[in-house]
Amino acid sequence: MTTEAMNQTKKTNSNVLVVIPTYNERENITEVINRVLAQTPNLDILVVDDNSPDKTGDLIDELRRTEPRLNLLCRSGKLGLGTAYITGFKYALEKGYDYIFEMDADLSHDPDEIPNFLNAVKDADLVIGSRYINGVNVVNWPLQRLMLSYCASVYTRVVTGLPIKDVTGGFKCFRRSVLESINLNSIRSGGYAFQIELNWKAWMAGFRIREIPIIFVDRTVGQSKMSNDIVWEAILLVWKLSIKGLFRRPKRSSNDITGK
Repeated sequence: MTTEAMNQTKKTNSNVLVVIPTYNERENITEVINRVLAQTPNLDILVVDDNSPDKTGDLIDELRRTEPRLNLLCRSGKLGLGTAYITGFKYALEKGYDYIFEMDADLSHDPDEIPNFLNAVKDADLVIGSRYINGVNVVNWPLQRLMLSYCASVYTRVVTGLPIKDVTGGFKCFRRSVLESINLNSIRSGGYAFQIELNWKAWMAGFRIREIPIIFVDRTVGQSKMSNDIVWEAILLVWKLSIKGLFRRPKRSSNDITGK
């Protein structure tokens, strides 16, 4: 398998694309794909694999032979979550999809929630699956990581004014107009920081943002990609966004951000 983009050249009849980055997710990915594709017939999947040592990309390539709604981009190495999503977003815009999802490959994001996102996005431009909109809905996380995630959201809201309860959540649905408005080449952050930056840019551009409750279940197989570098990147980014916000104001009020 080459490291070049393994694009399908066919025209798609689907208007929804779910972008799933992978790095060593061979144990999870088949179930994730099957469950996502079962949600609605007008949905495709794009897996962006960073040359996983466990051959996740090879498995996806095999599955593609019998599943025309499954697509694969295989990159040369571990280039990071943020750039994986940027690659997927560019693919989605090029192929003409109307709605683009971010979703983890480890089953922490329940594919059965996809119809709820598609219903919510009828009245929004960006829908965020929130772990904190109705209390704390996280299963099997160690207390230290739960506190890190929750406090990161509070910290970001205080410093930037961004009125979103789960600013680091990675289960999202965008209208294509949101991604078209953002200079994707200008985004350099990854991990927590990537999610914060995208939310902030959408908010500053005046798009309608809606949070809906999800239950986040920690992975049962494979290893987390969390690191101290990811945490510090997010801490520094929040202050950069705060400084930028001194010279700009959101085009709409915070009333455009609603919960379910």
